[in-house]
Amino acid sequence: MMKISYLRKRLALLLLLAVATLPLHAQNKALTMEDAILNTALQPQNLRQLGWVAGTNDFTYISQNNGDQQLVRGSATSSKKRSILALQKLSAAVEAAGAEKLSSFPALYWRDGSNFVMQVQNKIVAYDLKSGKARVTMTFSGEADYTELDPTMQRLAYTKGNNLYLSTPGDEDKAITEEADEGIVYGQAAHRSEFGNTKGTFWSPTGTKLAFYRMDQSMVTDYPLVDIAPLPAKQKNIKYPMAGGKSHRVTVGVYDTEKDKTIYLNTGEPAEQYLTNITWSPDEKHIYIAMLNRDQNHLKLNRYNAQTGAFEATLFEEKQEKYVEPEHGLYFVPSQPDQFVWVSERSGYDHLYLYNTNGKQIRQLTSGDWMITEVLGFSKKGDELYYMSTAESPLERHIYAVSLRNGNTRRISQGSGTHHAQLSPDAKYILDNYSSQATPRKVWLLNTEGKVLQTLLTAQNPLTAYELGETTIFPLKAEDGTDLYARMITPPNLDKNKKYPVVVYVYGGPHVQLVTNSWLAGANLWMHLMAQRGYIVFTLDSRGSGDRGLAFEQSTFRQLGTMEMADQLQGIEYLKSLPYVDAERLGVHGWSFGGYMTTSLLTRYPGVFKVGVAGGPVIDWKYYEVMYTERYMDTPEQNPEGYEQANLLNHVKNLEGKLLMIHGTEDDVVVWQHSLSFIKKAVDEGILLDYFVYPGHPHNVRGKDRVHLMRKVTQYFDENL
Repeated sequence: MMKISYLRKRLALLLLLAVATLPLHAQNKALTMEDAILNTALQPQNLRQLGWVAGTNDFTYISQNNGDQQLVRGSATSSKKRSILALQKLSAAVEAAGAEKLSSFPALYWRDGSNFVMQVQNKIVAYDLKSGKARVTMTFSGEADYTELDPTMQRLAYTKGNNLYLSTPGDEDKAITEEADEGIVYGQAAHRSEFGNTKGTFWSPTGTKLAFYRMDQSMVTDYPLVDIAPLPAKQKNIKYPMAGGKSHRVTVGVYDTEKDKTIYLNTGEPAEQYLTNITWSPDEKHIYIAMLNRDQNHLKLNRYNAQTGAFEATLFEEKQEKYVEPEHGLYFVPSQPDQFVWVSERSGYDHLYLYNTNGKQIRQLTSGDWMITEVLGFSKKGDELYYMSTAESPLERHIYAVSLRNGNTRRISQGSGTHHAQLSPDAKYILDNYSSQATPRKVWLLNTEGKVLQTLLTAQNPLTAYELGETTIFPLKAEDGTDLYARMITPPNLDKNKKYPVVVYVYGGPHVQLVTNSWLAGANLWMHLMAQRGYIVFTLDSRGSGDRGLAFEQSTFRQLGTMEMADQLQGIEYLKSLPYVDAERLGVHGWSFGGYMTTSLLTRYPGVFKVGVAGGPVIDWKYYEVMYTERYMDTPEQNPEGYEQANLLNHVKNLEGKLLMIHGTEDDVVVWQHSLSFIKKAVDEGILLDYFVYPGHPHNVRGKDRVHLMRKVTQYFDENL
């Protein structure tokens, strides 16, 4: 009996020890590359398709449990939530109407509290919650590229090839344009999606008229891409206007759906100008366009007659010595259709200005050394405007309201971190999607006074089973005293008596901010995988990068790469000051502008970095597109010294460290010619480096192939750093 009792105690003790050590083992998992790149379960939980229901204070989102998808509905005025539609039921109704079976909920567009429409393959399908029935309202070409429903959801504009079409219920699709010349394109985003341009069609408020871009690219040189999938390989030409070369010419057409008539706005000369931020007036009588000259330093806000196309007036002009970059249309005040809010960086930071339609500035609404990042909408009375900004910190985004009467502002969101907001249809409530370094995600429903009415989601940390290093955010000083924000991820269980290699992940270019007070501080899981492998991973947002104001961004004007590298080297000096950093084992990696920076750092500051991996790198700015390059560098003729200094072909001979260059063979953003020219120059100079291509991939490598890419990058650091 004593032996049995002893054995039981022994087993109990072993079991207790096993249970006690479970949390320790559970937090020791190492990330795999598949985890870091593809495992969506390691991203914080979110409410899929969370949004407001038109005309109500209700919201919906998609819930999924064990593969069962449900549309869930809630209300700002009640804490109750209920499933209102199962995917199986929706799919059955859609199939009964003659559309294809659904494997998941498509994007839903609410017409009112009971009806929504959705695009299913090449059909627009309407669904009635009350009857449980679906009907196909429009069928359009299966070759359609860009589609846009009008505000009433009764008409669909779409492009096919280089032409623009209209689909309406009960009628055959109509060709709005019938252009045989493939060099002329209708209804697509112009100016290579610069200046806030994301689309090429613009419906009027009632959907009876459609403004659209007509882009004449016939004068732009064809640029060849090669598709190696067929046998033999095929050449695919794109129109790619390079810095200093011929740019395309754009006009704006207006199609009247009731009269079946198109007119063109008289936007005049010069032909090479940029037509941006197209906005309809509330009464549909006028169209406003922010016109920008090719030098991008002179903006005119022009008004045109939407019936005749006639130019009516220039409301105001903006000039900058370096450049003006309009990125927002006009926000018309609901209760005052003759007033609008304009977003401008004229003061050095993006701020809000209230104007009337005669071009008179009524008042500046916001001011300070911070940026407006998004306009959310107006109060129902039109006396307040809601917006997002960096007023608390460049690292954060918060929700605010400003009075149009006196410019008084108030903060709505709470808690330090990054907020993303959706304003309700009646502007009484806000859906707030929030994260911070300490908070994976919270989704709150607020009133516009900032009171939390409901917590819709509190996401758990999806990485608790993994042993991650410490992430810190801190400021460093640039040479001129400017604060530069850095992020550092250290290996788990950092031993400060050891020396660790460092991988610097870099971008550094305009409109990008990598370091934020959000989940993982803006880092990705590959960086944490590298930290688990024994690397310190460091990132610094240099001058020239986004959301810090005009002086911060424009400091790199006409000398791309120079100021940015100086700032990155300030980060390197900081790293070298740390006793646990191995200053002889510094690596750098980046893509696109980050690829340019990586190559620049290895060739213009040889000896600092031992290893670099440059993806999709710009090498010579003369080979990059007109709109982006000329904004920051002027033309090669205007700034020959700047182009010469920034041209990395001139610095190949200085390469000392190990460099792996990677490019997608069908890159239509940073064309393959960049890295191929670098390779050719390296061969000419007798310089050795490594090179890898991804056949068929455009500017970046996505999907399952990205696992291969990051394995390649990681292997290169493992073997050489």
